[in-house]
Amino acid sequence: MFQKSEYFKTKAKERYKIEAKNSELKHRHGYDVATSSGLNGMQLQGTMAIFAVNLKRILKLQN
Repeated sequence: MFQKSEYFKTKAKERYKIEAKNSELKHRHGYDVATSSGLNGMQLQGTMAIFAVNLKRILKLQN
């Protein structure tokens, strides 16, 4: 069974990092609900949210 493999166990231990970042995008940067209509508007909103999170990370790593 895949869930009992060592590969799965190592990846599951690191999943919390990804989930924390997804939660930040969703709750703090509005990635959960589209604020504009159309595919281009939604793509722009997603791009800006991810850019903001990455910029925060870069600034934090510089300090």
